Amino acid sequence: MDFSSSPVVSLRDVAVYQDVNTILSNVNFDIEKGEFVYLVGRTGSGKSSLLKTLYSDLPLLSGNAAVAGFKLTKLPRSQVPYLRRKIGIIFQDFQLLFDRTVAENLSFVLRATGWKDKSKIKQRISEVLMRVGLDAAAGKMPHQLSGGEQQRIVVARALLNEPVILFADEPTGNLDPVVADGIMQLFLEINNSGTAVLMATHNYEIINRYPRRVLKCENGKVLDSQVEQFTLMNGFGNNS
Repeated sequence: MDFSSSPVVSLRDVAVYQDVNTILSNVNFDIEKGEFVYLVGRTGSGKSSLLKTLYSDLPLLSGNAAVAGFKLTKLPRSQVPYLRRKIGIIFQDFQLLFDRTVAENLSFVLRATGWKDKSKIKQRISEVLMRVGLDAAAGKMPHQLSGGEQQRIVVARALLNEPVILFADEPTGNLDPVVADGIMQLFLEINNSGTAVLMATHNYEIINRYPRRVLKCENGKVLDSQVEQFTLMNGFGNNS
């Protein structure tokens, strides 16, 4: 089946759960190929739970959803690695392996997703590091890099399998404004090359500087700036 013209994310009547609690209900939205969308909302409003549902860290128990051509409803655990090969996930706390070099961190991901040829692995690592402007960092340990450089490595890791969409959870939350802006520029470059982006953020300055469509988690619902008007500032609060 050809999904090239289909949305990369499509949700219909979805409920998002954390344990037995319903966090969000009646969630309906699409994200098209190459689209850039912000996800905002107060702490505890459901942003992270929604992202975790989209990359199948939390099961979809109610409603219908598809991500990168995979139907999430009753998705077998054996299929989750194949979904993960089609998407990129970027965490606020980096989740790098600090006992391995940058290249070893990236090689670990490639091998875990089925790459076997050593020369191709080395070439792909070089390509993604060059793309994030850190081609000289392959032999360094993560602790030898600044916070901004570590986040660029995390972006590089997410790009390894040429994802159709990046899910980013507060990717600039721990960075100073100048470094955060550099990371945002990197996301925009990646987006301009055709990769869709869904970025959860509290950084109102970035949204103001680079306006895009906004999804807002509020009172158990997901509001869409394409459908209705709402106040952004209500969804923010000192990176809480």
